[in-house]
Amino acid sequence: MTARRVVCPEAGRAELESFPEPQPGDGEVALAASLTLISPGTERAFMLGLPNTSGKYPYRPGYNCVGRITALGEGVGDALAVGDRVVAAAPHASAAVVSQERAIPVPDAVPDEAACFFNMLCIALQGVRKAKIELGEAVIVVGQGLVGQLAARLARLQGGAPVVGLDTSPERRELATAGADRVLDPAAADFRGTLDGVLGGEGGAPVVIEATGAPEPIRLALSLARRMGRVVLLGSTRGVTDGVNFYADVHKKGLQILGAHASAIPTRDSAPGGWTWADNCRAVLRLLATGRLRVQDLITHRFPADRAAEAFALLANWDPTLLGVVLRWSEGD
Repeated sequence: MTARRVVCPEAGRAELESFPEPQPGDGEVALAASLTLISPGTERAFMLGLPNTSGKYPYRPGYNCVGRITALGEGVGDALAVGDRVVAAAPHASAAVVSQERAIPVPDAVPDEAACFFNMLCIALQGVRKAKIELGEAVIVVGQGLVGQLAARLARLQGGAPVVGLDTSPERRELATAGADRVLDPAAADFRGTLDGVLGGEGGAPVVIEATGAPEPIRLALSLARRMGRVVLLGSTRGVTDGVNFYADVHKKGLQILGAHASAIPTRDSAPGGWTWADNCRAVLRLLATGRLRVQDLITHRFPADRAAEAFALLANWDPTLLGVVLRWSEGD
């Protein structure tokens, strides 16, 4: 049996390739994918070989997959069975094998198009947890790409009030109104005055989450945090930020700068402010199942898997309307 997967054989180009359908080993499960979700910032960066990526090819992208278990390896516990619908950090492929610990069951109430956001939600959630938002604290989220929009929604669930989203793209600002209390253009001439009014003249926000993935907005994030505030660096910055005066921008203001890359998520034993990947997965799936968290309105593009090259071409060219991009591999829920 053969399967299909997305591969970038060189910088800036993606295509489908065939490969032998993988078989599970000890403690592993095989799954057939229904949907995979493209992670726009990370997958574009690695596809193009941007700074802070490996720059190595072939590159096989993807880590947001929902599908059904087709086979169990030896030693898999009773918690999983053939036919179970699960999410897994598997690549854009029709079939994959993952360890049993990395296959998380999906509640019946969560449709595939919501479940496939699980890993993007986990990335956003661990940043929001590190911010330690208290009920009623103002939160600014710089950048309303996919991670920024999810962070804004989670920050509001955490009790942030108001949650203010910032983005220069009018298309993204329009989508962001569903998840943030206010959405502003940081390039607008009256931006500072408008933001000051939204925040009640407090001289900045106690929490600022930077989610653009670009180096320049980090200076903006530092400037928007009020004295003794917390700045969470959630976006994977592709480049070096110049012009930061750490004495004036950080030290004198007493800011805390919190790195929130997904690689820093605990591998064992969740604790307040730092849950494991699996526990975060289960948490976001519960939020989706109860209806407290909604994400399907963030899907801007849907492609059958055989048009994956077209989807990645949009990504490489950075279509400003692109946000949630779903690839369908089979008919699912």
